Amino acid sequence: MADAKVIPLRKPSAAGASGGEGSGEPGGPADRGALAAVRAAGLPGGHPDAPGPAGAAQDTADGLPDAEGDSDGADRPGPDLGQDGVDAGSDTGGDRDGDGGDPAHPGGAGRSAARAGGWERRVAGGLAFLRRRLTGEYEVDDFGYDEDLTEHLLMSLVRPLYDKYFRVEVKGIENIPSEGGALVVVNHSGTLPLDALMTQVAIHDHHPAGRHLRLLAADLVFMLPVINELARKAGHTLACSEDAQLLLERGEIVGVMPEGFKGLGKPFSDRYKLQRFGRGGFVATALRTGAPIVPCSIVGAEEIYPMVGNAKTVARLLGFPYFPVTPTFPWLGPLGMVPLPTKWTIQFGEPIPTDGYPPEAADDPMLVFNLTDQVRETIQHTLYKLLVQRRSVFF
Repeated sequence: MADAKVIPLRKPSAAGASGGEGSGEPGGPADRGALAAVRAAGLPGGHPDAPGPAGAAQDTADGLPDAEGDSDGADRPGPDLGQDGVDAGSDTGGDRDGDGGDPAHPGGAGRSAARAGGWERRVAGGLAFLRRRLTGEYEVDDFGYDEDLTEHLLMSLVRPLYDKYFRVEVKGIENIPSEGGALVVVNHSGTLPLDALMTQVAIHDHHPAGRHLRLLAADLVFMLPVINELARKAGHTLACSEDAQLLLERGEIVGVMPEGFKGLGKPFSDRYKLQRFGRGGFVATALRTGAPIVPCSIVGAEEIYPMVGNAKTVARLLGFPYFPVTPTFPWLGPLGMVPLPTKWTIQFGEPIPTDGYPPEAADDPMLVFNLTDQVRETIQHTLYKLLVQRRSVFF
């Protein structure tokens, strides 16, 4: 198996840009080769509405399907308009029982054709992805971030949890800039860091530019086998000022959770009460780069593992910052690690600009303290507001 080529980290390209030759991105020769293999095996390759080369290009633009049978929203087939301009795939007088439609009825036939075309595109995209992995025609930046793997596999594995289990509602996504760097500051909770993954999916799937969140993670993440590699591939990096500044200067969206393990492992009785935000290192980094700070508040993560105790002796033996005791763990064993299906809300607040300060303002302790306190208070007040609006923990 060929090794992937390592390239310097580049500023994210505009959403929807096609990959060039040898780029490892969808739409390149590797994808067209995989499509040819699909057709050689007897599978029709073109979109039913776009035969020929144009259909092939559309086919290869898709990645692997997610666990729910869908790929990204852009992969879903559009409406099949009949002669009257009505969606031929809709139940407007034919089958209404949800069984897929009557093939003899125009609506059922259109829906069946769209479904068949969708699966053909997914198969072609999946084969193209496998070919790129086998030949090494994909890119890895100098932080270890593998965009191809994240787009077509890792995000698809997490997305069902995001869409179906936690049913995440996103607000204020327009506060994430479409281009250039920004620092997203998020409250941290939930015993296990699922909130970090959900925030990453929220920005990628809901932002018009499909931007990627590069999270700053604690040292422990990069000391764990398997988790270390997956974190690097997904774009996470060590929580240090140097890495954060470099990513911001290169126009990335960087995520930081200043509460750290203090917030992640706090007892259930302290839920939605923000812990100390450290010494404001994230604010100093934003000041040096002039990147805006976007406060982000998450409601719903606190209840997935109600932490009622902390086995400190076990934690010391394992080298963990805490060892949670919940109503189900460790009493039910691995079954106790299944999170509760709470309803989540993620809200991105208005950006706090920093480009009006000179870079040397990062060395002003009073300014750093005031901005840190402003970010913390904004997140805390938003949490209280969302809690008042919430109807139920689970609905």
